[in-house]
Amino acid sequence: MDLNDLAGKAGELLNQHGDKVEDAVDKVAEIAKEKFGHEEQIDMAADKLKEMIPDGPGAGQAP
Repeated sequence: MDLNDLAGKAGELLNQHGDKVEDAVDKVAEIAKEKFGHEEQIDMAADKLKEMIPDGPGAGQAP
């Protein structure tokens, strides 16, 4: 399996399970805030990640 195949499979999984990925982003963000602080920066990064998820809160918006 080459990198293009792997990227294609990852894209398919995001399309099928975007809600689960979004939940995981939220959980990781909470853990990072507890461990490192910097709540505002972590929230901004989590929001940007969620914008990249198909059908996520930022779906269809220009980056």
